[in-house]
Amino acid sequence: MIIKKILLGRAMPLFYISLLLSIPLFAQNKINEKKSPVDYVNPYMGNISHLLVPTYPTIHLPNSMMRIYPERRDFTSDYLHGLPIIVTSHRGSSAFNLSPFQGDISELRSIIPYSYDQEKITPYSYHVFLDEQEIEVDFGLSHQSAKYGLTFSKNKPYYLIVNSRNGELVWEDNSIGGYQNLANNTRVYMFGTPSKQPKEVFTFSESNELIKVKKGEAHQTLILKFDTGNRVSFEYGISFIDKTQASNNLNREVKGKSIIKIHEEGRKSWNDALGKIEVSGGSEENKKVFYTSFYRCFERPVCISEDGRYFSAFDGKVHEDDDMPFYTDDWIWDSYRAHHPLRILIDPDKENDIILSFLRMSEQMDDFWLPTFPEITGDSRRMNSNHGVATLIDAYRKGIDQFDLEKAYKAAKGAITEKTLAPWSGKPAGYLSGFYGKHGYIPALYPGEKETVPEVSGFEKRQPVAVTLGTSYDDWCLAQIAKELNFKEESAYFLQRSYNYRNLFNDSTGFFHPKDDKGQFIKPFDYKFSGGTGAREYYGENNGWTYRWDVQHNIEDLIFLMGGKDNFAANLDHTFSESLGRSKNRFYAQLPDQTGNVGQFSMANEPSLHIPYLYNYVGQPWKTQKRIRSLIKIWFRNDLMGVPGDEDGGGMSSFVVFSQMGFYPITPGLPIYTIGSPFFEKVIVHLSNGKDFTIIATGNSDSHKYIQSASLNDTDLEVPWISHDDIMKGGVLEFVMGEKANKEWGNKQTNTIHSQGILKD
Repeated sequence: MIIKKILLGRAMPLFYISLLLSIPLFAQNKINEKKSPVDYVNPYMGNISHLLVPTYPTIHLPNSMMRIYPERRDFTSDYLHGLPIIVTSHRGSSAFNLSPFQGDISELRSIIPYSYDQEKITPYSYHVFLDEQEIEVDFGLSHQSAKYGLTFSKNKPYYLIVNSRNGELVWEDNSIGGYQNLANNTRVYMFGTPSKQPKEVFTFSESNELIKVKKGEAHQTLILKFDTGNRVSFEYGISFIDKTQASNNLNREVKGKSIIKIHEEGRKSWNDALGKIEVSGGSEENKKVFYTSFYRCFERPVCISEDGRYFSAFDGKVHEDDDMPFYTDDWIWDSYRAHHPLRILIDPDKENDIILSFLRMSEQMDDFWLPTFPEITGDSRRMNSNHGVATLIDAYRKGIDQFDLEKAYKAAKGAITEKTLAPWSGKPAGYLSGFYGKHGYIPALYPGEKETVPEVSGFEKRQPVAVTLGTSYDDWCLAQIAKELNFKEESAYFLQRSYNYRNLFNDSTGFFHPKDDKGQFIKPFDYKFSGGTGAREYYGENNGWTYRWDVQHNIEDLIFLMGGKDNFAANLDHTFSESLGRSKNRFYAQLPDQTGNVGQFSMANEPSLHIPYLYNYVGQPWKTQKRIRSLIKIWFRNDLMGVPGDEDGGGMSSFVVFSQMGFYPITPGLPIYTIGSPFFEKVIVHLSNGKDFTIIATGNSDSHKYIQSASLNDTDLEVPWISHDDIMKGGVLEFVMGEKANKEWGNKQTNTIHSQGILKD
């Protein structure tokens, strides 16, 4: 209207008319400019921790072994400690450091601390200004190699300092080659070249003086001095095989490429990966949370095959990969719940390669046992239970069958029946495993009672309830694999053991309660606070309120134990409303992993992820819809504190990805998904078979979060779940959303597993 009035004026010059007309058109073009998926990723989300470990703004390509992040404690840290070369594990520090320097040589150090500003991180690039040094830093990377570009502002000689903290470096032929020792006889190698020949190369003497380096000499630190120009680049490759392979990786991927070109290739790689799920409608903030969470699902595991070979820390040898990429660094206790199921949907071929990697690890270790926490340096056997078995049966039942199921069964069975059930241990089965086999539970100690079992960690304790419940689920998974193999007797045996959680259920309280070796409940007992730090003397990182729901494989029986669906729903309500019972500082001093609280529910730890979806099993799916929307809005936000707990490289973020799409896999091993509340008007999952599965939420908004009705391929859907086959066939799942709960939808049938005939005993 304003423009129209101006145009009607008699004296308006034609130039100004053209200018005014162009402004709204330009603005409209900017508004309509479509973002790519990677543009929604905010690597800084969650970089300040609520209590424990923050997220890391990791620069890497999907599932690649080259990854870095700034060397600092968290986002609030004032200083960077050099520039990273390669981070070998999620949460680890850099194996090598690059420190550009310009100034008085008396200030040279092996690793320079930098005050910094103007930092910008994307999944594929890094830029920072080292403000006191006045050095501009640009970085780009590929799968096994990377490149730094450095611009020095001061008109003075400048230096590049390369440090190996626990290894050695050698200068020869305008290149730096070397290694750093990791754990378990594992080494990471580096080969790098500066873009110009340095005038001199130094290192530090034992008295910390500069001394010249001779060609071929090995040192922990090398200092390259340059006299002319203000720009230099450093490109390098890394390897777990040897220095020559690191050089090959450099030449194959980034040799001679500009950083801009490397960025373009990295951006494409990320858009290809993130573009497997398209979301539209909904808020920009929700898209940022979604794609940032999705990006984190590609940080682990990592492919360490290099030109058809890989080094395995599981036997200390270099192997041919036989065209099957080898993956490791997979924290299965976290990732089996939603991370592996998500990959089954978007990249089943990669999931098959990961499972084959598990089997190769099993063959390479001294005992043919499935790994529990495979890392670059081997299987650390962390956490409790042996949930790799869940990834096997879940993949197999969802159509991933290009692996030897019988061999996988033997490896999983060995890990559960031959290895100790004590947490954080890879020792053979002993007293605890024998007791479990005979009595069906792990016995607990009384407060102050001395531990006598040698394989039990002094800090991690027995975790008897957590281990009993977790092993019951593992036994169920073994029973299902045995069933697929038609091993009828073994299937029946492990199916019977899968009910062992019942042995610790206290009918009078409705909680899982530790027992002593005589079968008596430990008393007196507090389900919030008994068990010491992390409640580890009885549970594991979480208290009894969380482990009350840890029967993923037989929710119907848990409903029965609690006295029916009304009591079950009331107990769920109570979980979300029960107070901490202490001041926050006292509560979290004992239970630092159990953050992100809504009542006694903890959004910050993986054993809680399925709990909000349990209302679907008792005819109250509207409460699941309400809870999921509320929990993600409160605890997962596009800001520095936007992740409530230890994210664990996709373990928690995969819950967000599933939940924002509108469904979740409560029980890996069952090919079904239970429905929540979609965050977007439209989601398209591009399946590997060439089909698309589309979720449409008509009328969806922050307030319109309740499902009024649903249909699957134009057929009314009256139950709050869909099968994996429904998704893989392609088609459309459509919801009509409303502001008020439709308490009738989804409550007609509540036995969500067996009533569908998906599995029949």
